Amino acid sequence: MDRFRSYEIFAKTAERLNFAAAARDLKMTRAMVSKHIGDLEQHLGTRLFQRTTRRVSLTEAGRALAARAGAVIDQLNETEDAVRELHTVLRGKLRVNAPVSFGSRHLTPLVARFLSDHPGVEIDLTLNDRTVDLIDEGYDLVVRIGVPQASSLIMRRLAEGRLIIVGSPDYLRRNGLPKQPSDLAKHNCLGYAHWTLRDEWPLTAADGRTERVRVKGTLTSNNGDALRTAALAGLGLILQPTFSIGCDIASGALVQVLPAHKPRELTIQALYAPGAAPNAKLRAFIDMLAKEWSGTPPWDREMQPAKRKRP
Repeated sequence: MDRFRSYEIFAKTAERLNFAAAARDLKMTRAMVSKHIGDLEQHLGTRLFQRTTRRVSLTEAGRALAARAGAVIDQLNETEDAVRELHTVLRGKLRVNAPVSFGSRHLTPLVARFLSDHPGVEIDLTLNDRTVDLIDEGYDLVVRIGVPQASSLIMRRLAEGRLIIVGSPDYLRRNGLPKQPSDLAKHNCLGYAHWTLRDEWPLTAADGRTERVRVKGTLTSNNGDALRTAALAGLGLILQPTFSIGCDIASGALVQVLPAHKPRELTIQALYAPGAAPNAKLRAFIDMLAKEWSGTPPWDREMQPAKRKRP
């Protein structure tokens, strides 16, 4: 039994005290009105109407229910409207998780703009480099960077994350410029702890052949900014996404090596819980990220070859 509908039908019938008139108002058959009233009476265990061939009247229980039914229906309607509003109005809190370096450089400015454009929204932004459990930890959205994995979560691609190998001009002057992938074995290659790539860098040539080069170095870190700082200081070579080092390429502080041999690309993706369509604020936030990072993302546009310096 649709109990909410039955209460609506009861309220209309109590108002009209006529099953046929209530049916006309509700645009349904008299038989269906009688069925809903009968089901409601059975559910409550009491009669709500006295029926004779001449008239219909409320019983004591019917009068008690009629006195409250209108308020209950109004509250239910208000509750339904509030729930529907979540999917149409940008309001409430959004919990977002993203990697530290990427989040602080590229996500936070967009968060600030989104909040300015939508003052009814609050965002709880957590930045860390571990893989969080979206469901168990209560996030609405997780931004992840890597190779897409099979998951029960809904994934939307936001951008590609290009990896490149770079070093400082000073380091390359002291240690030489690698000419081919095998030369990397002679260099101090600093590793990112969260990637399986830290000890083996796969590089694909223009002809499509991939060479996996074993590398080693004196520093491994779980933070891309730490590796960037070490590379800027001339410690060694790093394999990092352009979103972390694009500005350094543009300024000449870091120089790309082996540009003809490309590491695998990463996918920057938005993940959210499966089920019904995302609510309005989540949908609008994801749409904004996809729009801002579509095509050539801003961190690649800032890499201007004319400004690069060779060692």
